[in-house]
Amino acid sequence: ADYQTVFARHDGAVAAPTAGLHFTPPLLDALAARGIETVRLTLHVGAGTFLPVKSDTVEGHVMHAERGVLTAEAADRINAVRAAGGRIVSVGTTSLRLLESAAAEDGTVRPFDGSTAIFITPGYRFRAVDLLVTNFHLPRSTLFMLVCAFAGMERMKQAYSHAISAGYRFYSYGDACLLHRSDRDD
Repeated sequence: ADYQTVFARHDGAVAAPTAGLHFTPPLLDALAARGIETVRLTLHVGAGTFLPVKSDTVEGHVMHAERGVLTAEAADRINAVRAAGGRIVSVGTTSLRLLESAAAEDGTVRPFDGSTAIFITPGYRFRAVDLLVTNFHLPRSTLFMLVCAFAGMERMKQAYSHAISAGYRFYSYGDACLLHRSDRDD
């Protein structure tokens, strides 16, 4: 029970989606008091999330698949927030991969129940997510590629340089950061 997020409801993941470990019931209450709505997804984090990139090229890496569910009700709530001018914050990279897999070209999300092997690298055009809460990831990982695609390579280099000099903790039990989506490639 210690290695569960406050969001956990269904069996199926090989590990907790670790960005969610930073959230507690009091934090969720504080967010709700500020009018920030929480929408729950079902994530089944796969063992592949821990695999390093072994290929010398990005194109040579085979991305792992992870299973997830975005219900019709959850999709409707996310789309209502977007339509009202609100921002979509993903808690974790697995949530982001699920939301982007469920996203249409116009940024609306559809219900989703299945596996995704979406491999997000710099140059990807994000459609569903505006902000990302995530941990500091190891270099040469698909997760680091994803955050560079999301926030920009230069911004992530600066953030990681600061994190290292300030003694932040990395990886699954490390510190979290809030990243804003970059609308430019760098």
